[in-house]
Amino acid sequence: MLFTLLLAIPQGASAMRSSEDENATTTSRRIAVMRGRASWYGREHQGQRTSSGERFDRFKYTCAHKTLPFGTHVRVTNPENGKSVVVRVTDRGPFRHARILDLAEVAARPLGIVQQGAVDVVAEVVPNNIPLGPTDAPDDLDVLQDDMNLLATSATMDVSAADASVLSEVPKTLDSPAYIVQAGTFSNALNAQAVQAKIQALDNQLVVTISEETINGRALKRVVVGQFADRGAAEAVRRKLQQRGITGLVRQVPLGS
Repeated sequence: MLFTLLLAIPQGASAMRSSEDENATTTSRRIAVMRGRASWYGREHQGQRTSSGERFDRFKYTCAHKTLPFGTHVRVTNPENGKSVVVRVTDRGPFRHARILDLAEVAARPLGIVQQGAVDVVAEVVPNNIPLGPTDAPDDLDVLQDDMNLLATSATMDVSAADASVLSEVPKTLDSPAYIVQAGTFSNALNAQAVQAKIQALDNQLVVTISEETINGRALKRVVVGQFADRGAAEAVRRKLQQRGITGLVRQVPLGS
């Protein structure tokens, strides 16, 4: 699985920039870019509880991802047929065959996933005001699919880049910022404890805790690694976990929180 998180940059760039600068700005605005296999689920899961507590509905544009916060909107594109859909993360998974996403049936159909079982996709986190459902493919799909420079970009994500209703709000101005690695969010405490134990087995020097938060009446458990005094240290840990199959996000938080 190839997974890249890119730093967002401030908007309001000058209209006088060259086309090269504009292309670079478009790419660097990406919050998260993923490349890998996507599969689907449907009738057999209809009405069952998802990890977020919602009932699964195969006719809604939702998906499962291992670690992205619930409520995150993701644009998923099949480069082979050029079709794209925007889905919302409501569940955890997939947990087999190195797949990066499981899409609900209605979202998987236009991408050809239902017919083939699984396909290679390019997925990117988009703002939560982007409507769910079929949408246009990104203009720079070729870049997202093939440009290896994206893979070399620092894989970090500020809390402000995600939906404020999903992540705890962090003040935009922090006198003493620190950084953590969020290694997963689960409704099942046993799943959170399993990830915590796996990380501690990889490096017993890491401080790994489980924080709890109630969202829409649902208790969620987050696996948190650190605090780190600088982003680089947190990023190094995130990459180490990535190599062992644990996908995390680097978040900026108030020091001592």
